[in-house]
Amino acid sequence: MDKELFEQLTKSMKEAIAIAKGDMKPSRVFTVEPPDVKAVREKTGLSQADFAQMIGVKVKTLQNWEQHRRRPTGAAAALLTIFDRAPEVAVKALHKAA
Repeated sequence: MDKELFEQLTKSMKEAIAIAKGDMKPSRVFTVEPPDVKAVREKTGLSQADFAQMIGVKVKTLQNWEQHRRRPTGAAAALLTIFDRAPEVAVKALHKAA
């Protein structure tokens, strides 16, 4: 590894530590705002049980999202965004062949 690259990596690691400690603010932050879960599920035409099974969560979790008691985060929020924007494609991609 050349010296310049090593210095850039070292600087990046020091910045990451400072951000993690709260001593420095990140230069940018990415957030995924999940869409309305009930509206997304209704676009698919699936029941709560079928939709929950398709995306790999418990029915109770889906109900909590739909009733706004909890919010999906991370990969679940991203997956729901895909279902919101392209429900037919998402269902086709995740539907198990018989």
